[in-house]
Amino acid sequence: MKFKSINFTCKNCGAPLRFSPTHNTLECEFCSSKESIKKSTQEIKEYNFQEALQHLEHNDEHEINKEVKCSKCAATFTMTPYSVSSNCPYCGTPAITKFVKEITPKSLLPFHLSQKEAQTYFKKWLGSLWFAPSKLKEFMDGDKKLKGYYLPHWTYDSNTDTNYQGLRGDIYYVTVERTVIVNGRQERRNVREARINWTPVSGHVSNFFDDITIGASKTISHTILDRLTPWHTDVLVPFNPKYLSGFDSEEYTIGLDNGFEFAKVKMDNIIRRDIRRDIGGDQQQIKHINTRYSNTTYKNVLFPIWTAEFKWNNKTYNYAINGQTGKVTGERPYSYVKIAFLVLAIVVFVGGALYLEENQNLLNSLDEINFHLNVQ
Repeated sequence: MKFKSINFTCKNCGAPLRFSPTHNTLECEFCSSKESIKKSTQEIKEYNFQEALQHLEHNDEHEINKEVKCSKCAATFTMTPYSVSSNCPYCGTPAITKFVKEITPKSLLPFHLSQKEAQTYFKKWLGSLWFAPSKLKEFMDGDKKLKGYYLPHWTYDSNTDTNYQGLRGDIYYVTVERTVIVNGRQERRNVREARINWTPVSGHVSNFFDDITIGASKTISHTILDRLTPWHTDVLVPFNPKYLSGFDSEEYTIGLDNGFEFAKVKMDNIIRRDIRRDIGGDQQQIKHINTRYSNTTYKNVLFPIWTAEFKWNNKTYNYAINGQTGKVTGERPYSYVKIAFLVLAIVVFVGGALYLEENQNLLNSLDEINFHLNVQ
């Protein structure tokens, strides 16, 4: 499908405008002119989850390869089916297209950290890694640039009611006779030992979950996306394509229903914590739970993420920086040479200490022999 790209140009010189996280405005990359983004008073709404699922059942979503014509140089290039914004590969002009999914983002979190600020956070994080290859720490000292993405996320609100069955464990002590070693000899003594009294229990807990966030993109692994939390969704702004200018952005590739299954896992962890508190006692066992979800709502939002890749020993390691808070996470390689040197150093240190101790014992024995000879 053919698309004409949308972009924003400077009123002074006609050059492309890009969103500046530093100034929260559009900024010209040539004359540094700035254009403010009008604040919207539009309400950030929650949408009914069940109604959306029913709508999606009757409207199949198809992947569409996007053939985009750059509005600046008129070159044509192809975007992946889920890409919404990028930069023209020929002239570098920001190119924004339309969303084609049934559910489109109505709000987003703008980038708060500039690339330079994100690099500072990233370098500090890399410097804290033990046993990292030297090349990794040199990685950000070169010309390597971070890439900025607006990645789709689902947020879910839900009331939960959970019935449970389990066991409550209360610790008590008994006095028993045991054989113990005292000064190298076996003796029979009375000692106190802990026992647990298990009592069957059942009960009910209720929860309200607000803005459980789930990554809806496969560009970055769920493990990494989950570690970027928390996201401060209380400062979401209504969607405006101007925030996308100069950044890559995507539509969701993990659907609304699948996203909720991930959200259930997060909610279940909290529900089980509350069940253990409700059971009380010293220890708890949860045998069975049954949770009902009601009044479930959702939002489709875009969150700002800086990303980087590092290749080491034929493997690619991915990193991500929360573009709102600066939190860094990612996969880390280990330098086995550094680990080997540390192990060797420990062995040498322990061996040296034992050698000195043995020699000191020998010297003490010789001194004692000399003392007795002198006395005689």
